[in-house]
Amino acid sequence: MTVRRNATYTFHPRGYDVIMPEHYTALSGQRVRVIQLPMAPKPNTMGCAHIEDASSGEFLGMVSTASLER
Repeated sequence: MTVRRNATYTFHPRGYDVIMPEHYTALSGQRVRVIQLPMAPKPNTMGCAHIEDASSGEFLGMVSTASLER
C-alpha cells in the first residue's frame, strides 16, 4: 500500500512487523500518522514508513506500509 505523509491510518501488524515487533511500539488497532523525519528516507521507500501516535504525537517507530489501513 502506498501511504502519504501526514495522513492517519489504523495500524494492524502484517508481514515483517509480526516477526520483528522491536522496531515499533504501536499497538494493533491504534490510530497513527505517517511522518517524515529529517534526514530519513521518505515514506514508502522499501515499503516502510515512520509513524507517530495520531493524538499525542509520540514517535512509535518504523513499520511496513502493508500494516497501515485507511
